Amino acid sequence: MKNIKRYEHKKVLVLGLALSGVNAAKLLHALGALVTVNDYKNFDENPQAQELLESGIRVVTGGHPVELLDEDFEWVVKNPGIMYNNPIIVKAIEKGIPVITEVELAYEVAESTIIGITGTNGKTTTTTMIAELLNAGRSKGHAYVAGNIGTPASLVAQKATADDEIVMELSSFQLMGITELKPHIAVITNIYSAHLDYHGTRDEYVTAKMNITKNQTEKDYLILNWDQLELRKLAKQSKAQIIPFSRKEFLENGVYLQDGVIYYQREPVMAKETILVPGEHNVENAMAAIAVAKLLNQENGVIRNSLENFAGVKHRTQFVMELEERRFYNDSKATNTLATENALKGFDVPIILLAGGLDRGNDFDDLIPTMSNKVKALIVFGETAMKLSEAGKKAGIETIIPVQNVEAAVPVAYELSEPNDVILLSPACASWDQYRSFEVRGDAFIHSVEQVAEEVTAAEEE
Repeated sequence: MKNIKRYEHKKVLVLGLALSGVNAAKLLHALGALVTVNDYKNFDENPQAQELLESGIRVVTGGHPVELLDEDFEWVVKNPGIMYNNPIIVKAIEKGIPVITEVELAYEVAESTIIGITGTNGKTTTTTMIAELLNAGRSKGHAYVAGNIGTPASLVAQKATADDEIVMELSSFQLMGITELKPHIAVITNIYSAHLDYHGTRDEYVTAKMNITKNQTEKDYLILNWDQLELRKLAKQSKAQIIPFSRKEFLENGVYLQDGVIYYQREPVMAKETILVPGEHNVENAMAAIAVAKLLNQENGVIRNSLENFAGVKHRTQFVMELEERRFYNDSKATNTLATENALKGFDVPIILLAGGLDRGNDFDDLIPTMSNKVKALIVFGETAMKLSEAGKKAGIETIIPVQNVEAAVPVAYELSEPNDVILLSPACASWDQYRSFEVRGDAFIHSVEQVAEEVTAAEEE
């Protein structure tokens, strides 16, 4: 870790805790800053604030009093989830106080090469793929995953050395709060409309995403999806060397698909069909990961072996098991129709789809064309069960069964299934009507699949 002096004896306000806030506060404290942490949760119910207080860091809890900014702070480090219309943030900006996020701190102290990944969909899968490709067959150093993927970048940056890489998943929320962060290699998987409740407009959202390349120079690289015309235009904003990837056209200086083979700059790397995780979107994720690996001189054989054995990220079209020639996949992270559509398109066999969850007021007509071609049976649950049933009927699906929850859906799906079918949890909805998070929902699915497997095995042994 670089022992920077920038924050020494300087007053810094850390706004919001969670993992990123806690680690930002600890890092700033170690760098000699005069840190105040402000969190909305009351102190008695806030073990993170209690821990920081015990380590000598000042904490203010139970609200976000604007009067804090009367104390002449020189920086505000905010939790990415706190919106920019928060009164403290508004006042800080009015006073000219820099407002940054925790990933900016990580960049400032990091000795390692930074690889930054952003995009609307596929960030976590691509981040994980890249780390696995870079760590495979390695004798020196390590590629660490960090950022929006769950591990605070500021924590990883303190232990990573110059022999390592930090593969950093970066959300639009995090990218809005950077000033100097500059990945040596940046990846943009794709851009669609998302998080407009946070950003206000699509232009603001896209601007935040493009911050990943705003500090790059001609010595850096920007890898992006050339099949999106918008990204081709946005690439002109970057000073970095552009490495495009495409499933649809030949790219002499990029990654492309030709006759079922993925090439990197005219060099064949691997057959598309040997990528273990299903779906054209995962082919794109793999292409982006291949570009990073090749830029960092990874061997083709190592790349092939890694991607042929990459089972996916948990809850993201994750292969769970095969039982009596039925394959179960957990795609609980699919919290919108686009994600579920992509998951469905990844299979060329009959699908029994498990879907439903929080009702956000939208319909599911976007899924009708794909469901009509892919889904043999639909099992629905949660607040959106009725809406999904209606969409299923319009898609011509004859077997539509409402159940109470995911746990009830799995045995019903197995009873309906036949050999070579896929049983897919891809809810197209958030989980919060019945589950605390998509992870909890996905774990419930996996547990139910394991229970069915135990029952089938026991019946065979009788």
